[in-house]
Amino acid sequence: MSDTHHTNPLQYTIISSPIGDLLIAAVGAQVIRVAFQAQGFPQVLDALGNQFGPAAQHDDETLIHAAQQFDEYFAGRRQVFKLPLYQYSTQSFGRVVQQHLTTIPYGQTRSYSQLAEQLGKPGAARAVGSACANNPLPLIQPCHRVVRADGSYGQYSGSPETKSYLLALERGEKPIATTS
Repeated sequence: MSDTHHTNPLQYTIISSPIGDLLIAAVGAQVIRVAFQAQGFPQVLDALGNQFGPAAQHDDETLIHAAQQFDEYFAGRRQVFKLPLYQYSTQSFGRVVQQHLTTIPYGQTRSYSQLAEQLGKPGAARAVGSACANNPLPLIQPCHRVVRADGSYGQYSGSPETKSYLLALERGEKPIATTS
């Protein structure tokens, strides 16, 4: 089921961060997507436009509160994002996984299999990995905190360097910026 054609406009802003530019998109005031530059902002905006209606409008003012929270996170002053998030009409296992990511404490990690067990689906580690890979709200729903059972990082849509940076930041280390 598609969440299409809302009366609220699709808005976005692009912010600079130590891991590269990030796109934050919202429907009305509800954040719907965070994307890494490597994901291709034009493609992300086109996909959102196809899903949610008319083309996105650049709007820094509406998303200033979200941008401030990202700045605070990267400065080490915010551990939890407090933003209104878009509520999808479907509640698939993937969405349940993505929402559950916010229960992983700042600076800690969980394995894909641990999350599957916590959600009552032992053996669904691959499905958890797929949900993390398709997470529309990285950082807000912190999929970077999910690692392989052996502790290695696994894949991350932002890049392995980005995941390493975010985990180091949350451990209180001085991570090296991944932007050039």
